[in-house]
Amino acid sequence: MLKTDIIIIGAGPVGLFTVFEAGLLNLKCHIIDSLDKPGGQLYEIYPQKPIYDIPGFPSIIACELIDNLLKQIEPFKPSFTFNEQAIDIDKLENGHYIITTNKGTVHSAPVVCIAGGLGSFEPRKPPIPNIKQFENKGVEYSIKDPNIYKDKKILIAGGGDSALDWSIIMADIAKELTLVHRRSSFRGTLDSIEKVNALSKKRKINLITEAQVVGLSGNGNLNQVVIKSNSDKKFNLNIDHFIPLFGLVPKLDPIAEWGLDIIKNSIVVDTLDYSTNIRGIFAIGDISTYPGKLKLILCGFHEATLMVQSAFGIIHPDKKMSFKYTTVTGLPSSAQLN
Repeated sequence: MLKTDIIIIGAGPVGLFTVFEAGLLNLKCHIIDSLDKPGGQLYEIYPQKPIYDIPGFPSIIACELIDNLLKQIEPFKPSFTFNEQAIDIDKLENGHYIITTNKGTVHSAPVVCIAGGLGSFEPRKPPIPNIKQFENKGVEYSIKDPNIYKDKKILIAGGGDSALDWSIIMADIAKELTLVHRRSSFRGTLDSIEKVNALSKKRKINLITEAQVVGLSGNGNLNQVVIKSNSDKKFNLNIDHFIPLFGLVPKLDPIAEWGLDIIKNSIVVDTLDYSTNIRGIFAIGDISTYPGKLKLILCGFHEATLMVQSAFGIIHPDKKMSFKYTTVTGLPSSAQLN
């Protein structure tokens, strides 16, 4: 059984930053993630997407942010369990928790931090009867390497930030880029909407609104889609790739069975320290909810910072915490690199 101070469920950016904040207090962390590497949604869904709301970085590519976070926490020597999902939780008489994964791996700690993003998730797929036939044969639900779409005919469907942002990026990569949205207005940020409209006027994006893709065809690989307007008019469009970006369907199972207060697939927390209704269990990042919640990486970093302060009191109830700015103290001596 592996014993540590804090078990972190989720190796996304918020989970990784928790290691840093905990390390400043000389707390050790172990991270469990169902994916095969750290990074969470950033690596799994949009590794090459630029992120604009990280302080000090006008723009940073998602995978670069993860690489930087890993470098930042390296001095604290966290341990990881990948390709395993936290399934069961039990509480011992001394207040410590036992986490067991789907592969039978057992971990123990006085504090559990759930930083699982949206929990386990799967893409929200459009209701097209034969879509599974073309998955990975022209139909993709995320863009991991934009370069594979170079000089290809691409159709992106969706009206949120992900669809808009990727359309802006892919406009300079694809041979032809079409963006289809079933409504006339978009749900994304105003800046992204303005950029898409500007690219449409320059004919770098073929913008089709009040319509949706209803059919797919091809001989082995996808080569054509059927688009239906809201007025029931249909037409065919030759393409190489169809990328529906309709978001993710979150699933909290099996964490939903742990006795936590849950509202709409999110864990309710106290903004004092992002604790749940069960002492010693915290939830931060996209998986948590509270009045005024914003699902931003920036907010998750803030939540992690406050969470570890309370975690210290649980782990070391007889010690007085002395927290100072790192500009004054630097890293703890135990975390200095050789």
